[in-house]
Parts: sequence; structure tokens; C-alpha cells
Amino acid sequence: MPLFRVIFAGIACLWAGANGLAQSPAKPAIRMQAPEGYFAARVEGNDTVAVIQLPTVIVFPELKFRNEKERRQYSKLVRDVKKTLPYAKMVYVTLIETYEYIQTLPDDKAREAHLKRMEKDLFREYKPELKKLTLSQGKLLIKLIDRECNQTGYNLVSAYLGRFRAGFWNLFAGMLGASLKSEYDPAGKDALTERVVLLVEHGQL
Repeated sequence: MPLFRVIFAGIACLWAGANGLAQSPAKPAIRMQAPEGYFAARVEGNDTVAVIQLPTVIVFPELKFRNEKERRQYSKLVRDVKKTLPYAKMVYVTLIETYEYIQTLPDDKAREAHLKRMEKDLFREYKPELKKLTLSQGKLLIKLIDRECNQTGYNLVSAYLGRFRAGFWNLFAGMLGASLKSEYDPAGKDALTERVVLLVEHGQL
């Protein structure tokens, strides 16, 4: 149960952040798609030229492992990112979808009541799956959620659920060696994680 609470703290921070988003989510662009078996095309002079959109390919320097232990650690990181990244993205998408509703609530009291209900709903919805995560996967999920919202979990929880509750969740995290105050550092200590995330996002791992 403590592990689940640590993981939930990261998820709760994103739900809390819904009250603080500055802008409404942009409407998705409408794309015209050619029927299966056909290509889009454009006419250039007397020629008809097929228009084919190629997928983005991420290229990194080849990793060199000093020993078998490093190779296993990397394989574990890839496995853990594939396991936890979908949760982080799913929570963020849900946050965006609920943003417009939160803005319709009349005052802070109503918004706070709604967030409390969402807190209970999160426990019920995510608990069965998140309880299956290991401790290292739980810590990674918290970081990946921070990556998705660009703010530390502690700051979001403190701003929208109060300092006491932020301290409560961070205490649970601290007991297991994690912290909601830690920042995702894609160019520094989390560079390897960011590399794996980008490759997974583009279907290259």
C-alpha cells in the first residue's frame, strides 16, 4: 500500500495541476487521409507527384556498455519505461480532457470538492494496476509524470491541494527513497531515460 500511495502522489499532482493550466487545450488539426492503397498527390506542371509522409526517426550515438551489468541495467530501464510511460501519458490526457469542465465550476470551493472526488476516483481506477509496479517503476512513473507536466509534483500538490497534503504525500515518497520535489532532468542525470523515452515514443524500441 505505501508504494501505491507514492505512485498515486505523482498522479494526484497532475490532477491538481488541472486547476492551474493557463490555456485551453488546442483543437486538433483536421488531416485529410488518402483511402487505403492510395497516396495523396500534388500536380507540378505536367507531373503528378505522390506525397508520402515519412515517420520521424530519432538517431543517437551507439551505446557502449562497460560490462554485462550495465547492459542489464539498460534493458531494465527500457522495460520500465515501456511499462510506466503509458500511465504517465494517460493521466496527462485525462487531465487535459477535464480542464474545460473544471473551468466551469463557480468558485474555489467547488473546484476543491471536485478535486477531492477525483482523488477518490483515482484510487479506485488506478490502484489494481499500479499495485503491480515495482518500487523502481513507481519512482520512474513519478518522474515521467513530472516530465509530462513540466512542474514538480510537490509544487502542484502544494499549490492546489495545500501544503499539508503536499507534505503528507512527500513523506510517503521519502520513506521509500523518492521525492515529489525532484525535477526531471533530461539533459543531465535523466539523459539516458529521456533517450529511451524518445525512442519508445517513436516506435524505435
